[in-house]
Amino acid sequence: MASDRPRRRRSAFGNFRAQVVVRVLLLGLSLMLLPLSLRNLDYPAIPMAIGVLAAFQVWSLIRFVDRTNRDLARFLQAVRYADFSQTYVTGGLGSSFDELKRSFNEVLDAFRATRAEKEEQGLYLQMVVQHIGVGLVAFDRQGEVSLINNAAKRLLRVNRLANVSDLESRGPGLVETLTTLGPRRKALLRLEEDGEVRQLACFAALFRTGEEEHRLVSLHDIQSELEEQEMEAWQRLIRVLTHEIMNSITPIASLSATAEGLLQQETVAGEDVNDVRTAVHTIHRRSQGLLQFVDAYRDLTRVPAPEFEITPVSGLFERVTQLMGHQFQEAGVELAHAVEPASLEVTADPGQVEQVLINLLRNACDAAGGRDGARVELTASMDRDRVVIDVTDNGPGIVEEALDRIFIPFFTTKQEGSGIGLSLCRQIMRLHRGTISARSEPGVRTVFSLRF
Repeated sequence: MASDRPRRRRSAFGNFRAQVVVRVLLLGLSLMLLPLSLRNLDYPAIPMAIGVLAAFQVWSLIRFVDRTNRDLARFLQAVRYADFSQTYVTGGLGSSFDELKRSFNEVLDAFRATRAEKEEQGLYLQMVVQHIGVGLVAFDRQGEVSLINNAAKRLLRVNRLANVSDLESRGPGLVETLTTLGPRRKALLRLEEDGEVRQLACFAALFRTGEEEHRLVSLHDIQSELEEQEMEAWQRLIRVLTHEIMNSITPIASLSATAEGLLQQETVAGEDVNDVRTAVHTIHRRSQGLLQFVDAYRDLTRVPAPEFEITPVSGLFERVTQLMGHQFQEAGVELAHAVEPASLEVTADPGQVEQVLINLLRNACDAAGGRDGARVELTASMDRDRVVIDVTDNGPGIVEEALDRIFIPFFTTKQEGSGIGLSLCRQIMRLHRGTISARSEPGVRTVFSLRF
């Protein structure tokens, strides 16, 4: 069907040329007969008829060509302005023009079908955008809103929004955050209205339509998730604190009661004195342990804000391997490090990142120590647009149940561990807007990854 259309169009234009040639020939013949008829004026009607016929042929030829041009111009204007309501009536100019007009109508029908399909797709997408649970707001550089869905209206407490500047009264910093948030960045907004507090997570993306730049911001209500996480964190913390405090208070209470009972006796025998001395010593030792626990917890709340600077990763590796080299030698663990590319740099606080690496290397050394072929690797590379530092050891690994808990404060798998090292590392990485994660294959290797 489609292959027949070009052939029909070529035939239509061929007939158009043929009709023009025939009309010109007839006109030429009429003009040739006109001077011959003037030689014999016995019949004056003949030259008059020939003259009228020639004039009619000239008028018909002009109308023939002009009408075609008008139809073509009307067709092109309809395409230009997307006015597909035009139709072309066949008949009146011959079969060739009937074919041409049918071709025009077919093209317009195709355009109409395409526009109808796009309108249906647009309605479908608009329906999806309006019914998703994520708030969406799109606006240009002047803040003029071109799109806001029902979820965004609900989160921002507005019925309509013409310009983002109209949100000034909704909360401090809301408009500034929406208009300045960069692509692939996240911001948290706290909105309070009528005593209700809402936490919104905002993400932005930039796109262009023609010469105009637009910003699309998505809004997520995370208040309930934050409350759940906060409650879970408090429960974990209370369990840890209760466990540690009870472990220290229970023997202290028992031994102090024993010592008090012995001292209440009128005479204290030598053996009882030794028992009292042992009890007091144990109470002192457990009290010191409890004080150290409280100091460790206090350290977690006193991490200073990082002082960012551009730092070569190779320099970081050289400093920490030099600091940890002696410990690795004593433990019989090989320490290797590599940076790819060698010029890799990271924007971070060098002192705090060194502290994180020292904690991870110390843990890796303890895990791999005592094994044949014990080895720890410190590597850095680029993963897309993020710097990734890995600390890998071939120790016994971490069981899956413990992987989800190793970053909880005071949780430890070591006999003498404090349980704050990895928690401190995670807090430092969060202050650097980065992440720390762990994966392990028991008996094969364990990898701690820092992503900046």
